Amino acid sequence: MTHQPDPTSADTTNLASLRASVQRVIEKIRPGIQLDGGDVELVEVTLAGAVHIRFLGECIGCPSAPMTLRHGIERTLRLEVPQVTCVEAVS
Repeated sequence: MTHQPDPTSADTTNLASLRASVQRVIEKIRPGIQLDGGDVELVEVTLAGAVHIRFLGECIGCPSAPMTLRHGIERTLRLEVPQVTCVEAVS
């Protein structure tokens, strides 16, 4: 009898690795956002590659936040972590 790996365990390992990769990229992006009085927090990463972030500080309600999200955060994450499929801001 062969031992089958637990898919839940593999999913958990993959998700933890993906989350760690996303967090590393966010840590690289964060200083630029903090220069303008804002911040960004990683909320969730799904196995499908969806990343949910929360804007903090001056980013809340900032008219440039959507541009920062798409052209800064999402673009950088998708370049550096190919498993990322989308990035969404949550409240």
